[in-house]
Amino acid sequence: MRPTTSNEIRQAFLDYFSEQQHEVVASAPLPQYDNPTLLFTNAGMNQFVDVFLGREKRPYTRAATAQKVMRVQGKHNDLENVGPSPRHHTFFEMMGNFSFGDYFKKEAIDYAWQFVTGVLELEEERLWATIYTDDDESFELWQRYLPAEKILRFGKKDNFWEMGETGPCGPNSEMFYYMGDMETCDPSRLNADDDEEFLEFWNLVFMQFNREKDGSLTPLPKPSVDTGLGLERVVRIMQWKDNNYDTDLFSGVLDRVQELLGHSDALRQEHLVGYRVIADHGRAATLLIADGVRPGSTGAGYVLRMIIRRAVRFGYSIGFTGPFLAEVAKVYIQQMGEAYPELNLREEHVLRTLTQEEKRFARTLESALVQLHDVVAELNEKGEKEISGEVAFDLYATHGLPLEITRDVVQERGFTVDEKGYNEAREAHAIASGKGAFGEYSAETGVYGRLLTTLQTSGQLEAGVEYDPYLGAETESEIVGLIREGKLVESVKKGDKVEMVTAVSNFYVESGGEVSDTGQILGLDGDAIFRVDDTRQPLNGLVVQVGKVVQGEFRLNQPVHLQVDDIRRSDIRRNHTATHILHQELRDRLGTHVTQAGSLVAPDRLRFDFTHESGVNSETLAEIESKINDAILANYPVEIEYMGQKEAIGQGAMALFGEKYGDIVRTVQIGYEGEKPYSFELCGGLHVAETNDIGLFRFTSEGAVSAGVRRVEAVTGRSARQLIAERLNLLDRLAGQLNVPVSELESRIETLQAEQKAAQKRVEQMQQRLAAFQFDSIMAQTQEVAGVKLLTAQVEGVPVDGLRQMADRFRDNVGSGTAVLATVNNGKPIIIAAVTKDLIPRGIKAGDIVREVAKTVGGGGGGRPDMAQAGGKDASKLPEALALVPSLIKAALE
Repeated sequence: MRPTTSNEIRQAFLDYFSEQQHEVVASAPLPQYDNPTLLFTNAGMNQFVDVFLGREKRPYTRAATAQKVMRVQGKHNDLENVGPSPRHHTFFEMMGNFSFGDYFKKEAIDYAWQFVTGVLELEEERLWATIYTDDDESFELWQRYLPAEKILRFGKKDNFWEMGETGPCGPNSEMFYYMGDMETCDPSRLNADDDEEFLEFWNLVFMQFNREKDGSLTPLPKPSVDTGLGLERVVRIMQWKDNNYDTDLFSGVLDRVQELLGHSDALRQEHLVGYRVIADHGRAATLLIADGVRPGSTGAGYVLRMIIRRAVRFGYSIGFTGPFLAEVAKVYIQQMGEAYPELNLREEHVLRTLTQEEKRFARTLESALVQLHDVVAELNEKGEKEISGEVAFDLYATHGLPLEITRDVVQERGFTVDEKGYNEAREAHAIASGKGAFGEYSAETGVYGRLLTTLQTSGQLEAGVEYDPYLGAETESEIVGLIREGKLVESVKKGDKVEMVTAVSNFYVESGGEVSDTGQILGLDGDAIFRVDDTRQPLNGLVVQVGKVVQGEFRLNQPVHLQVDDIRRSDIRRNHTATHILHQELRDRLGTHVTQAGSLVAPDRLRFDFTHESGVNSETLAEIESKINDAILANYPVEIEYMGQKEAIGQGAMALFGEKYGDIVRTVQIGYEGEKPYSFELCGGLHVAETNDIGLFRFTSEGAVSAGVRRVEAVTGRSARQLIAERLNLLDRLAGQLNVPVSELESRIETLQAEQKAAQKRVEQMQQRLAAFQFDSIMAQTQEVAGVKLLTAQVEGVPVDGLRQMADRFRDNVGSGTAVLATVNNGKPIIIAAVTKDLIPRGIKAGDIVREVAKTVGGGGGGRPDMAQAGGKDASKLPEALALVPSLIKAALE
């Protein structure tokens, strides 16, 4: 049966290529945390880059995917077109079939034609193809299906595909579908940017080269195929719509928005751009949050926050007055949840995050737009039409208004934004605050790439380093690479700082928050020792042990003995298994909206970040801690099992945000409660065999990380034992100092606190009496200056509050006058000025007086016209400072 709905078309594509012996591979997550050049997956082939480069081997040579894609970065940035354009999106789905040295141009063209005409049943007379200028082979292959006049040649701009500045690339062939009147079909319009009748929908890329940093092209080990069939466009074709938004991919959301607003069809059409922005951005935000991205100020978090806020701004402009994006997300979750199970698994988290971010932005939007309108008004007065980059960045940094929203608003009024200046201001701010600029990453992989290529092409390590941290703490291997000061060397000696590559590595590489292993590598004769301080994986297939030669010499191909520091690793294992138990108990106690937002698993402690809006009080923490220790004492078995990713998630395994999983996943299951596992997660880390091995769990802190994210820190095992011993020893010492048993320590401290409070109250009473006594004695120093009663005096042993009371008494007693009183508190001068209200209109103001007087003592201050306070540094100059007051009074009156 011919597929017509978006879900049917997506499934038909995967089913067709599965029948052609393609491995159906799950979509990679949207965030590209491990890619130095991308924020997001922006093409279906991203997850196969290392396979195309020959750095990674897979158990299959052909694959098919329905890939989630974001294009809001660099040259692949469609943001500005979203809304007005009928076919541009920030998020979209790219279906693709891939060959890793298996088949090439002929089969790729055959599969595409058979799917399009056989499965989708598209009319052949409406199909066209384009090829690269000098690709005669593709021209010949296409003529088996299309007449020569329907196979058009184009240059590099249109028919040579590159993922980025570097990486796999090659000539491509594109398929077009004509949606206009066949009698007026004009092929000269094909490939025109603004043509909506010739619709390009499938790109067949023939991967032949890798573009290096210097721009040169290097042939790939095996020619390969990467295709991209845009789901949005093919659905538009199949449903015969003149724009993507009228297809079933978006129609349900657009209907829901209209229902929420109570709009007529005419109002919906009037606000069409706003409707489309909400539909597109709402979908993108939903998928990003489900993949673990949280709204933030940098990188992927910034993009998510920006598109949410842009959607909200358009939403408010078409009639919304409160949060609405959760309702949009519900439609997408129901519609796409079967294709992308993470939507169902994280529904509560998605809805909560969207609503929280909307509320957060609502608090700032009104004031931010007021600021923007003031900027526009000021420019209007000057006759200028461009907002400077510094002003635009200040609107974001100070008022939370992203550049993209500023640009949208001012474009409506005929203004532009200096975006280059904005980026410069943002870069300057990032550097000043010690952070990298948005979207800027750097990574040096040259020496590693050369080493891996050499090892693979020589046959020494065809599949790369055999990395297996589950082997145990000790194993034997041989050295296959030595890097010193960024260069490959044949041998190293004592004192050298080295990156050592062995054919097999049992050292764990930092991942999922768990830190890397340390240890040592020994020559088999025992004369050479290499201290391993860190372990890294700079490239897929290459693991390097980083450290220093502390004894003897090492050379290439030398047999060695690898020893992981197993005591340290055991501490790490305890903390890692404890994080799984902690995660489960947080969800049980606080709610299933709790998801991991980051972690650190170190030998001495664990840190766990999780999504939750409010702080966790000490009573709740104590309950969670008790439950965790109950699970430890229950001595649940910790079982490791490998299974298919879909199978694991279908059985309820939690996949952690930000982690990249393959088709076969490693699962960690802790015990059972009834028929369900106590904890069940996808995890590649190291764990204890039984929970009792953890020993003990103890929280050490709880606090906020960012809006909607909390952090707890804790210790287990030896560190927990040490912490408890230290605190018990402290209790013993305190009990000894207070000469009471530990059991009576709390009541004794409470008694001492009560006694101290009573003593403090007696001191304050004595200070007040002293102040009153001194006031009576200094009132005689009142003088008259230019008809104004003036009291200046330095008093001893009186706190600031007492000084204020004396100033108030002066005003009450004299009716009209000014007092400037000073004292010394902890070696620092304090000055108080008081002025009766009748003198303020005559120019005598307390704030002006103390500000001038404080300059003499090296300080400053201010306050109200009737009462002000100042401080300083040099108490010895107080008499000199007070002597200035009469002249200040005269000057004020004049």
